[in-house]
This record gives sequence, C-alpha cells and structure tokens, in this order.
Amino acid sequence: MMKITTCFDGGSVTVKDLSDAGNIRLALRPDNASDFKQWFYFRLQGAAYTPCVMHFDNAGESAYPGGWDGYQAVASYDRQNWFRVPSRYENGVFTIEHTPLANSIYYAYFEPYSNEQHLNLLGEAQGSGLCQIDDLGSTLDGRDINLLTIGNQADSDVKIWVIARQHPGEPMAEWFVEGLLGRLLDPQDPTARALLDKATFYIVPNMNPDGVVRGNLRTNAAGANLNREWLNPSVERSPEVFFVREKMHETGVDVFLDAHGDETIPYVFVAGTEGVPNYNERTAALETLFKQAFQAASPDFQDEHGYAKDEAGQADLRLATNYVGNTFGCLAYTLEMPFKDNDNLPDDDFGWNGQRSLRLGESVLSAFWAVCRELTAGQEEQAAA
Repeated sequence: MMKITTCFDGGSVTVKDLSDAGNIRLALRPDNASDFKQWFYFRLQGAAYTPCVMHFDNAGESAYPGGWDGYQAVASYDRQNWFRVPSRYENGVFTIEHTPLANSIYYAYFEPYSNEQHLNLLGEAQGSGLCQIDDLGSTLDGRDINLLTIGNQADSDVKIWVIARQHPGEPMAEWFVEGLLGRLLDPQDPTARALLDKATFYIVPNMNPDGVVRGNLRTNAAGANLNREWLNPSVERSPEVFFVREKMHETGVDVFLDAHGDETIPYVFVAGTEGVPNYNERTAALETLFKQAFQAASPDFQDEHGYAKDEAGQADLRLATNYVGNTFGCLAYTLEMPFKDNDNLPDDDFGWNGQRSLRLGESVLSAFWAVCRELTAGQEEQAAA
C-alpha cells in the first residue's frame, strides 16, 4: 500500500489522492504563515517497481510559475545521493514521472540541507580550532541564531560577512557555506591562510532555521520574508535579522555576501548595489574585481545573465545587500544559484546540486582574496602617508 509522509525537517506536500500510482494528485503546501509556495519534500513508500505519475495540481499558483519550465525534480533513496527524475510542466500542473527501484524514496524541489546537517556543520567548524561560535539570540520557535567568527578579530582586519538561507527553501545556499567553511578552515590551504592573516570572517550559515524545519519556501515562523526586513527588523517579527544586523553594527562590514537560490534563471550570478544612494566608483571597482576573480576561480560563475540593475537611488533598502552596502559603504553582493541547472555547464544526471554549490563556496575564497588585497593595500597606503 502506498504512503506519502513529510514528518521530517523540511518536509512539505499536501496529498489529495493516492489511490492510483499512475495518477497521484498532490498540491504544493504554502509557508506556515504566508501564501508563498514552491518548495516540496516528501517520502513515498510502497511503490517499488511501480510506474508513478505525480501531479502537483496547483503548481501554476506557486510563487514562481516560470521556475517549472525546464526544471527536473530530485530524488534519493538514502538522502545522501540525489539525482534528477523526469518532470514536466503543462497547463499549470507540474508532473513527475518515475519508477522507484525500492519501497522507500524521497522527492524534493532541491537537494535538502536539514537542520541536523546545519548543527553538524557548526560542530565541525568549531572542532577545527579556528572557529568561535556565538549565540546572537533566538528565533520565534526558540532555535539558536548562531554566528561563526573565524580570524584574529583585529581592528585592522577586513571584516567579511557571509549570510545564507534567509529563504529556507533555498538549501543550495547552505551547501555553498559548507564549501566556503571547508576551505577557509583548512590550515594547508594557502588562500585561506593568507585571508585569515588580513581578514576576519563573520558567517551565519542559516538565517532561518525555523523556516527550514517547517518546510517553508521564503518565510520564517511569523510569515516574514527576512530579505525584506533589513530596514526595520523587530524581535517580534524578524529576530533573525534584528540580531544579525545588531552584530554587524558592532563589528562593521567591509565585504558582504548573501547566498540565495533563484527558481527561474539557470545560471550562477550576483546582484549588486548600483541603486543605493551611497553607491560610488570605489564600490563599482571592487565589484568588478570580485567578479573577475570569481570567474577566474570558477567556470560556473558568469556575469552575462542575471537581474536587471536598479536605477540610481531606486534600490529597495529592505533587502540585505542594499541595506548593508548602503549603510556601511562596502562591497555587497547577493549570490544566486539555480534550482534547475547551470546552462553554461549542464549536467543531465544531477543538474545544479549540493556538491556543485559546495565547490562554488570553495572557489569564492579566491574572489574574497582579490578584494581583501585591494582593501588592505589601500589601508597600507594611507598608513604610509
């Protein structure tokens, strides 16, 4: 007998009809306190060697209907190895067609990164001996908002802030941070060693743990889209932003990166702060330097496809990148990775996945190093003068 369940971190789907394996009717479940919906993650049991056709009847009502075009769902038997399965989108219905080879299989919108993995990541980082973990406060569900600090914390250090997963249904962002941390905490990596001689990193691997556990796409437990809360956060509605922003004002920020996933655009790209009031030639030069170094470090990164740039003075300062870039006068970027595949380097079996996100996180250290050298060279010139 077939069964679908979602009682695990990130689980999310609504079952409408499970009587016929060839015509399973499902629905995307909205975030717990908002209408956003696109994320799904569920376990199917009892269908080994049975051709299954699963229809998401309300896919046309999702947050990003254009995200379904050209998209293939992911599946796994062990939640370690994920692969793409045949999928299509027609007339507002998203359909997965797959024959499981075992009685237990998981399907998801993207390779998940659970809260348990998040806690394990914190433990591994602390175990390196190079990382300090601080508790900034609690979420509305009582989960910890943790900050990883890596570096000497000297006043002269370049302050590099990296946050991820403001939108919980974008797990590629935390896979990215895992890769960044793995390389940064490797004492044999010359780029990491050079960076930590000149910079201190402040990293929040998961800005929205409540949303992750609840299986939300974009919001926290209160229904707040954290990436629209930066201008005026509150402990009552968006404590995650409130406490992180408070710490930023304590440490200062020289470089900022906010990791995300984009449902529609099949490329890796960044979005900057061209539209904020304090944008200037210095920031523009640092942006160019960062992008050139990132492209040299990773063929997955490109700068041709992405979001339209804001006109001068038209940026939405509620967004993290715009708020931080404008407030601190620093280089600030939103990094976007695809849910589909990177059309510049396609992979039919896996598409864009956790490991590719992780490798991208490793490569971004080269871009940070290029910017760090430029910033410290300026400091040294001022000191000499």
